[in-house]
Amino acid sequence: MNRIEPSIGISRRYLHDEVADRMRELINDGELEPRARVNESELTERFGISRTPLREAIKILATEGLLELLPNRGARVASISRNELEEMIEIIAGLEATACDLACRMITDEEIAEIEAKHREMVAAWQGRDEANYFRLNREIHEAIMGASRNTKLRSLYVGLTGRIQRSRYSAHQTEAQWAKAVEEHEQMIALLRARDSEGLASLMRLHIRSKKPVIAAMYGEEGH
Repeated sequence: MNRIEPSIGISRRYLHDEVADRMRELINDGELEPRARVNESELTERFGISRTPLREAIKILATEGLLELLPNRGARVASISRNELEEMIEIIAGLEATACDLACRMITDEEIAEIEAKHREMVAAWQGRDEANYFRLNREIHEAIMGASRNTKLRSLYVGLTGRIQRSRYSAHQTEAQWAKAVEEHEQMIALLRARDSEGLASLMRLHIRSKKPVIAAMYGEEGH
């Protein structure tokens, strides 16, 4: 049987994949808001591309649920019904709780030290009412714990699901009491992580994520069934 040598120099990454990545960032950062129409002319000029890769990227994001295709009217950023939002948060809570369980078994002292350093920065941002840095560091802490699980399949599921609500999850308006409670829960998380208390950390993480439901629903969700 003839052996087929692997091709050399062939890129496995297509332009529309890169465009899809850029658009995901715009959606997750809130620049493209829920129910906002996708302005193809503006994006082709911004990315320096033709409409073909942009439209391919739009199809990719539509299959992921980030965009909605409108018959003969282009596309818009997807909205999320209240029921769908609650279901997504429950799944995210489960994924993060599982990550906590695994991380407590796999995490290194160096990784814990890095997470603690981010936590101290986050607390300082909270005290200074620096919302942008607070929410960025908050997200990085959750992602670091997920990464410490050493489970690529778990992380892939997590990334795929959280994209739709990432911005609202970390930047939704909170009352002072809600904000203080979230910081206190993060303090407890650090202590449990340091103690490698997998059961305690997983349980706290579920409660922490579930407590976000009303805050996220007020910003991003819409009534629906």
